[in-house]
Amino acid sequence: MTLGRRDPCIRECESTGPAHVRHPVFVAFLSLFVVAFGIQTASAFEIFGHKFFESEEEEVTPVPDPLPYEATLDLKGGDDDLEETLQNNSTLVAKQDTPPSGEPGLIARALADQEQLIARLYGAARYGGTVKITVAGQPLTQVVNAGTFPHSAGKPVKVVVSIAAGPLFSFGQTSIRVAAGVETPPLDPVTFGLLKGTPARSGTILDAESAIVATLKKRGYPFAKVLDREIVADHATRTVDVTLHAAPGPRTVFGSATVEGAKRTDTDFILQQAAIPEGAPYTPDTLRKAEKNLRDLGIFSSARVVEAKELDGDGHLPLTIEVSERKRSIIGGGASWSSTEGVGLEAYWRHRNLFGRAEQLAVEGSVGRLTNGGADDLEYDAHVTFTKPGAFGPATSFSSTVGARQEKPETYESRSVYGKVRATRDLSESLTAGLGSEISYAREEDALGAANYALFGVFGEITWDTRDNILDPTEGFRVSGTLEPAYDVETGGLMTFVKGSASAYRAVDDAKRFVLAGRVAAGSVIGASLTDIQPSRRFYVGGGGSVRGYAYRNVGPRVNTSSGTETVGGLSFLEASAEARIKVTDTIGVVPFVDVGAAYSNEIPDFSEPLKVGAGVGLRYYTPIGPLRLDVAVPLDPGPDDPSFALYLGLSQAF
Repeated sequence: MTLGRRDPCIRECESTGPAHVRHPVFVAFLSLFVVAFGIQTASAFEIFGHKFFESEEEEVTPVPDPLPYEATLDLKGGDDDLEETLQNNSTLVAKQDTPPSGEPGLIARALADQEQLIARLYGAARYGGTVKITVAGQPLTQVVNAGTFPHSAGKPVKVVVSIAAGPLFSFGQTSIRVAAGVETPPLDPVTFGLLKGTPARSGTILDAESAIVATLKKRGYPFAKVLDREIVADHATRTVDVTLHAAPGPRTVFGSATVEGAKRTDTDFILQQAAIPEGAPYTPDTLRKAEKNLRDLGIFSSARVVEAKELDGDGHLPLTIEVSERKRSIIGGGASWSSTEGVGLEAYWRHRNLFGRAEQLAVEGSVGRLTNGGADDLEYDAHVTFTKPGAFGPATSFSSTVGARQEKPETYESRSVYGKVRATRDLSESLTAGLGSEISYAREEDALGAANYALFGVFGEITWDTRDNILDPTEGFRVSGTLEPAYDVETGGLMTFVKGSASAYRAVDDAKRFVLAGRVAAGSVIGASLTDIQPSRRFYVGGGGSVRGYAYRNVGPRVNTSSGTETVGGLSFLEASAEARIKVTDTIGVVPFVDVGAAYSNEIPDFSEPLKVGAGVGLRYYTPIGPLRLDVAVPLDPGPDDPSFALYLGLSQAF
């Protein structure tokens, strides 16, 4: 029997095989369909005992005439993995604590369980396996025919699931046939996992079908499908022969696109950002990228490109872009804390579709070191940013920022106003480049004295980011670099700021519960002496985001003062970090880590200052919006003003 088709094409080569193994892949397909579509999307979550978007208790409708039962599952043959799979997928076993409604309910559950378990056997390439279920000592077929079974009121019904795994089947002859008259490169079964001699799992066949369709779509066939499948299980040779019939359909190009769902957003802008060229060859990647471009604007709660069911009169494929707009104005805030830097708060207001073309106006402010002294010791930053996506084409955005800032770490004091403009272009999905300029005026003071600074700079930046998740990456890497020539109007000094960083992530296991993460960063100021550079633009090491365990910005070159020695920052720095991120449960993780770093008085790190090492362990609580992080670190070589240990609390991984 064909999976979901009318024409029969699965047959057995040995009539003495078990009767219920006549349509193995069909049953497996039904099972996969139930598994895939039986998962409900969660609409609520709970953090620290607080539930969001859900009442405290859900109403449960009682089952009429509940019939308690006790189920056991016995497997003969197979291995531990197969037994675990069958145990986990047996509804009778898993739902013993949830009695069904009367005898019909238990019979229905047993019938569904039988199909599900047979499907799991076929999924494990066990096409000769059997599943026998007895209810109250009677075979399931007898119970189904009678519609009832003997049982005593108040006593659980005994249900026994007996499974014989049977032999392991492997693929025999496999082939993929493409409809006649279609000019496309041959499809090799081996490429799609249908390799002779390997276990003939039903899931492998279904995966191959999906991959075949995806391959044909990439070749420009939007209506590609697997029309038929012939699957023959031979019990004598324990092999499964597979022939898949692919129907590519017409090869075509993109036609015109229309927009639905836009209320405040300019439809021409949506088409521009989608960047689907009319007349270009059809590829799914173009549509996927178009959807990503629209989602990245931040103004749509959903955005998808829907393909027409048939070609237009010109033989082109019409498209419909369906969008759902988000609320335009939002407010938000955040908080952080560390034992060395105190409490930090931030708040923002954003309008994310100002003129109907995804322009964003953001007013943001933050206050830091709230618990580290009086009002004079506070740090703050307040700024307004305007961002315009698609300023010079769909891949380019423009932003401008003006703001005021006060910084008061232990090493210097700074009050400044600043402005910045930047144009950013996406060179690919993972590569971004930007150009911009900034100007600032500051009054700053440190151990070397006080001065005014008026800095004008032009910068270029590039970022290569392949991480799978920004807040909790498990695979990929991120590499970034910045180059900024600058001129100080007050001092007449010319200088160039260079900074780069790289981080990489690798999951050791398939479940991604053990992730190794590493980071390196370095920077240099070229062309100026230490005293010509304002303190806030020098390089410091120490604290969260740097070398944990040490005081904030307290590691670097020091000078003697009347009260001892004070850090004055350096012309260069070097940092590195390593973490092992281990998930103990689905919500709890531990992270041992080590950080090293130092700042230097020379333009190039020369290791004239010893590398400072901080080590510690962190706790992670995984939430739907990212991991909540608590780190405790100790400095292995503490200096003046460094604590004996430090605590850090924040959202997302450390890097």
